[in-house]
Amino acid sequence: MGSLLKADGHDTDHAVAGAISGFVTRFACQPLDVVKIRFQLQVEPIAHDHHISKYRSITQAFFLIFKEEGISAFWKGHVPAQLLSIAYGMGQFYSYHIFMKASDNFSLLDEWKYSIKFAAGAGAGFVATIVSFPFDTIRTRLVAQSSNHQVYKGLLHSCSCIIRHESPKTFFNGLLPTLLQIVPHSGLQFAFYGFFTDLYKKYSKETNTTFSNSMVSGSAAGLLAKTAIYPLDLSRKRLQIQGFKHGRTNFGTFFHCTGLLDCLKMTVKVEGVRGLFKGLVPSQLKAAATTALHFTAYEQSITAIKAVRLYISKK
Repeated sequence: MGSLLKADGHDTDHAVAGAISGFVTRFACQPLDVVKIRFQLQVEPIAHDHHISKYRSITQAFFLIFKEEGISAFWKGHVPAQLLSIAYGMGQFYSYHIFMKASDNFSLLDEWKYSIKFAAGAGAGFVATIVSFPFDTIRTRLVAQSSNHQVYKGLLHSCSCIIRHESPKTFFNGLLPTLLQIVPHSGLQFAFYGFFTDLYKKYSKETNTTFSNSMVSGSAAGLLAKTAIYPLDLSRKRLQIQGFKHGRTNFGTFFHCTGLLDCLKMTVKVEGVRGLFKGLVPSQLKAAATTALHFTAYEQSITAIKAVRLYISKK
């Protein structure tokens, strides 16, 4: 059997495996995500020689967050983050399976193998983003606030505050740059993953997509895909905290912007082109780790589900 990222098996198996994949990936990589978001939201330079900056390096940020807020801060906003990851993983892999299943009806598309994977992955990213986006906004707000100046007490409280004091539309702030980011990002992930798994099998002489193949290919796919769309990821985070200035006490200058283009323009104007890539290194580390876990957990989960189905059918 080759890679399981193709149209086979029961449709619901792919949704369940995607949910498991999202849960496992989120729990393991949440600390890197917290540091990445803190970097993205900091206007001041991220450098050792800038003493006005709160966060100056990955190591310093980890120690400072631990010192000021405790180890639990690295899983701040973890409940909505888990809901986000489960909903996203379920929607993404299920949608990808359906799109690839539909492409099987067109044999002429076989020669466009990786292009089809890109298109199916992009469509899957679009569906998954719409389904999971409100959880992303809540998660970003919870991670962005200081533990010493908490505005939100948890998931339900943040939802009620946003609805009462802002608007239900707030849950979808930054949706456009998110779609502009996620659609190509998801497409690139699936295309790169398909390419690297095939390349790995070619040189390792393996016929199956093994655990090691999934980890290596997923890491490479995540690293390349994240680097390509990073400025859009930064813009999304900055748009999601607009209207949340009172929750950002002691984090330095608050970044004001009115939309995607304004965010990109103001970032370059105030912080230079390098500002568009703030938090890139922890983001790359996170992308490599999460994508490897994401695909590997999915492949292993779908294999386990099929094994259980086979066992039950034989009884």
